[in-house]
Amino acid sequence: MLQQILNDMYIEPDLLAELSEEQKQVLFFKMREEQVRRWKEREAKLEKQEAGKGKTKKVSKKTVSWMKSSDNDVWVWVMGEHPDDKTYDQICDEIMAERAALQAQKEADELRAKKEAELEKRFSGLYLEQEEAARKEEARKAAALEQSRQEELKKREAEERRKAEEELKRLEEERAQQIYLDLKQVNHQKKGQDKEEKAWQDSLRKSKAADQRRRSLAKQTIDDHRRRSVKALERGKVAAMMKNFGAKKSAPPPQPKPRNLTLASEPIQQKPGMHRSLSTSSREEIIRWFKEEQTLRVCLQQDESRVAPWFHGIITREEAEDLLKSGTAGSFLVRVSERIYGYVLSYRSQDEFKHFLIDVTDGCFMLLGDQIKFTSLGELVDYHQEEPLTPSGGERLVNACGQKPGTVDYADLFT
Repeated sequence: MLQQILNDMYIEPDLLAELSEEQKQVLFFKMREEQVRRWKEREAKLEKQEAGKGKTKKVSKKTVSWMKSSDNDVWVWVMGEHPDDKTYDQICDEIMAERAALQAQKEADELRAKKEAELEKRFSGLYLEQEEAARKEEARKAAALEQSRQEELKKREAEERRKAEEELKRLEEERAQQIYLDLKQVNHQKKGQDKEEKAWQDSLRKSKAADQRRRSLAKQTIDDHRRRSVKALERGKVAAMMKNFGAKKSAPPPQPKPRNLTLASEPIQQKPGMHRSLSTSSREEIIRWFKEEQTLRVCLQQDESRVAPWFHGIITREEAEDLLKSGTAGSFLVRVSERIYGYVLSYRSQDEFKHFLIDVTDGCFMLLGDQIKFTSLGELVDYHQEEPLTPSGGERLVNACGQKPGTVDYADLFT
């Protein structure tokens, strides 16, 4: 490592800080020896070149001698390490203040000389005029009056000089302060670069901490999803046992009038050869999709006796929020989406309205982004009456929002 430092004639500040005082002195001594060796080697090489050209070169008598300390070793002083040494900022402030004072004094001297020339020119003319007037009126005026006028002129001159000197001092102080602030700003900019480097390091450390928090949150979400999946499976088994051993069906009411649809319990299969896009802007296409690919049981209650009170037809987001406005926190409804082939769960929380897209894939219903599948909208609603809609929130379905009095917004889906 020492050889590398001597080759480069440079040492990293971090490495230098790790060295003891004795090691620093030895290192500086070695570096000076290496400088002298290189200088002598260069001088010898130049002498050989001059000798090859047939020219005589004057022998240089330059020598290098080192200051010795009390222990007869090379004396080395590292600025800032002695208790009486000033700090780097103090030295910089003193240098900048001295430069500012010298610059301001120089400019003040120039202004003072200019002002002196103006005053000299001005008052020399006044003196000449006064002397001429004195000669003309010498017979009529007494010596005392002449002396009085001369004193008045001197007082005026002294007053003018005093004002000029005060103005020059003020300008000198302002200029010195301005130069000092300029130098201070340059120094602050250099310190600002160091602060930016430190801020970048802090930002990197915070970014790593944020990554750690995200990984922890993802693990918590996976655990919560696993717990919800187990609960959904248990609820599905219980529902199947109740259906096999005690559930009874009652005939659906005549209103709303259903189409000739079968209420079979088999999963809904997409018709062969039919291709539907993910979204559409046509209300007629949404109605056609519902009639052709959905059955009546998607909107019935679990006992399949009537249309569930929370089911609504193709209504807009604003219409859904208007229906939920009169309800309390926990009110909800399920509506047919006006933009995609699917459904939307609209929910009212304490402070706002939330809308969750329900995806329909292979005859199964699930909240977009969730992994729990349900065979009907009724099962999805029953599940989320006990389990929250999102892992981080407490949104549970409490009160179903029904139709407005005297209106049925899903009539066009069954006619």
